Amino acid sequence: MANTDSSNDRLHELDAPPWLRVESTIVSAAADIRRLYDERFAPLDLTLSVASLLAYVAEFGPVSQTRAADHLHQGRAVTGTQIDRLEQRGLVERLPDPNDRRVWLVQVTADGKELSGQIVEIDVVVRKELRSGIPREDRQALANVLVRLQHNITNALGTEHNTST
Repeated sequence: MANTDSSNDRLHELDAPPWLRVESTIVSAAADIRRLYDERFAPLDLTLSVASLLAYVAEFGPVSQTRAADHLHQGRAVTGTQIDRLEQRGLVERLPDPNDRRVWLVQVTADGKELSGQIVEIDVVVRKELRSGIPREDRQALANVLVRLQHNITNALGTEHNTST
């Protein structure tokens, strides 16, 4: 059967220009998802990163700054700045760690707990919008691929680190 596809039809991913390859699509989708969350959290005067930190502390706190940073895959300095901001707003407080005098634990306040409930409500709505028209089995397949991709990234970063030393 002859190929009657027009030149505007999809190319095989390997033949596509860089901006149409799967990695570029993932990067673009991630940026769009972050922008959507940032817009939805803006009325709460929060970004996705800060909202995630507050929700994490509300669910798992009190936690150390290091543990929160590791869980959220961001630097301790960035996390510290975010904690400062949340503390200034009265949403979290720092407590001395009873097991280590050098460490401060971050705990959500009553106001922070209330705001974290609003964060969860917004998240539920956004996730519903993002998942619209995508069956559960497709989402699971995507999740499986992304987990493998993260593993490959970790390996590549480890290899790059090992070869540069």
